[in-house]
Amino acid sequence: MKRWFFTFLFCSLFFIPGLVSAEGSKFILLSSTIGPIDSGIVGVLEDRFEKETGIRVRHVGAGTGAALNIARKGNIDLVMVHAKPLEEKFIQEGFGTERIDLMYNDFVIVGPKDDSAGVKGVKQATEALKRISAKGATFITRGDKSGTHVGEMTLWEKAGMKPSGPWYVVFEKGSEGNAATLRFADQKSAYAFIDRATFLSLKDAIKLVILVEGDEALLNYISLIPVNPKKFPDVNGKDVATFVKWLTALEKGQVIIRDFGKDKYGSPLFFPNSKEWKNAQAPKK
Repeated sequence: MKRWFFTFLFCSLFFIPGLVSAEGSKFILLSSTIGPIDSGIVGVLEDRFEKETGIRVRHVGAGTGAALNIARKGNIDLVMVHAKPLEEKFIQEGFGTERIDLMYNDFVIVGPKDDSAGVKGVKQATEALKRISAKGATFITRGDKSGTHVGEMTLWEKAGMKPSGPWYVVFEKGSEGNAATLRFADQKSAYAFIDRATFLSLKDAIKLVILVEGDEALLNYISLIPVNPKKFPDVNGKDVATFVKWLTALEKGQVIIRDFGKDKYGSPLFFPNSKEWKNAQAPKK
């Protein structure tokens, strides 16, 4: 009954269309970073899993920091996030049980075609950031402690810089996600740090182009963390375990992740990264 009441409250507070209640098991609440939701992969995984198992999964989207904070209240069964330092802290505090590799894509630095900062083709993302700063070229940041923002700030730190000044613009609606941030950067003909999946999903609607890519420092790892049932007894640990096993299985979630986006974009938006997948791809001894 508590889960039914919370689901009703959850819908009221977060305005999630289609989120319906279920008592006891057969229902999982997922708190996910926004990028995978905007790309469509979260909905596809949820729907396929429900068809195969009868277990319904519904999600709320938020930046990684906010997604973890929602889970800290015990109202979520599972989180899908992409900021390792925040994830490790969440587990150390006892809110999560473990960090489980799921998939990855990469971040890119985008900007206007005229590229006033001269970063196109630069191999190191940190060097590109230095050039953008030195030029005072407008750069849009989410500024919301999301996984994308944490990834961006990590790069600035590696570059030995703390960005500030009129050229460095915090998007006041950054918590709405990468798609909204990218559209804003496009309106301003500005540079931005964004995930490739978001860029591909919007590339036909914007003028910005990818200028910096391929640096290992731009890899974007997405993890699952089950919420700790020892801390929150109402957590649906049994069905979460089934969902996690399905998501990380070679012929289940990992294959869906491998193929997602190929037909529409000509290349996948994400790459499988579960322990099972990596073991299968490892060279045979």
